[in-house]
Amino acid sequence: MRAVVAATALAAAVLTAPQAVAADKPEVSISKDADATTLAIARADLAAAAAAATVCGTGYTLQKAVPLPLGTDPGERLATLFSYGNSGKGCAILDNNFGSSQYMYLSVCKVGGTACDTDSGNFSQYAGPVYVSSFACAPVTAKMGRTSSSLYIDYKSSYVFPCG
Repeated sequence: MRAVVAATALAAAVLTAPQAVAADKPEVSISKDADATTLAIARADLAAAAAAATVCGTGYTLQKAVPLPLGTDPGERLATLFSYGNSGKGCAILDNNFGSSQYMYLSVCKVGGTACDTDSGNFSQYAGPVYVSSFACAPVTAKMGRTSSSLYIDYKSSYVFPCG
């Protein structure tokens, strides 16, 4: 069963990137398997979760939200990695919570590290969307910093998308 969360405050839609897009579709579907951190981030920042889902396209369900750097209190994160699924396809967005343009890198690959989709550059809102055609256990890399050689986020995981 999916929980549908409505974004209630239009004002919140313009505070943090990419929330401006959320005004067009102010709700996000959340996977029944979403963990407690994902649920907490979605509830605390509905506009961001809805906006990232909208950037991926229609029909995407939030699978996971990861506050970055890893281990950071979700309220003090510098970035949020959102992963979404839609009929076996995956989409990821790296949301910039820093407040200004940063170097960002986001890559999602099929299992085994093949057929990667990557987005990188200096972004004030988000990196992505990046897609993978079969998202089970798809390896994800998210980086953020002042430059590509001065990173404060260097995250890699095979568990951003469900593995089963």
